[in-house]
Amino acid sequence: MKTKNLKISVLLIVIMTIISCKAQTLPLNTLMENIPQGAYVKDLNNELSTYIGTYKTNYQGNEITLFVTKEENKPTKRINKNFYRDALVIKYIVKSSSGVVLQNTQNMTLSDQTFFNIFSIRTRPYNNTIIFTYDGTNCGIGWGDIYLKKINATQISWEYRPDNSLIDSATCPPSTDKTVYLPVTKDLIFTKQ
Repeated sequence: MKTKNLKISVLLIVIMTIISCKAQTLPLNTLMENIPQGAYVKDLNNELSTYIGTYKTNYQGNEITLFVTKEENKPTKRINKNFYRDALVIKYIVKSSSGVVLQNTQNMTLSDQTFFNIFSIRTRPYNNTIIFTYDGTNCGIGWGDIYLKKINATQISWEYRPDNSLIDSATCPPSTDKTVYLPVTKDLIFTKQ
């Protein structure tokens, strides 16, 4: 009898854990105030997958290549909340017209402790747009938001809105490259490769 009660108790605990975990799974566009600690904001409608791929463009003599991937269960910290989300992550290479690599994040291991991170924070399904946050380049220079809008199966439109930040020699050594190589523009078309 005790073995049977123990099995029932274990089964109930497992069922409650599964139900509890499912209750913590939320749709992609859940408002921040509605996301509890430890929740999982999941791409339930597969909205992110159509953006995955390698995209290229030329802008002011530079060739920019974006590598867009999807990361599931990405640990996220926002407004004093820790949770998980499905997100698009962008790494990139910027080359001059002569082929010199100006900046390359493709093989960087990025985390919340580094700069150069670009990851999605919101989608706007009504106009096929995904909003990204960008931590900026060295010393956080150029941090801001990037908007990618799906035009068709092979093209996306880029808009980068950097925010202002004061940089001084105490927070960013004078010898540091302070150039923002990503295109600060609107309606730049990238083509899927």
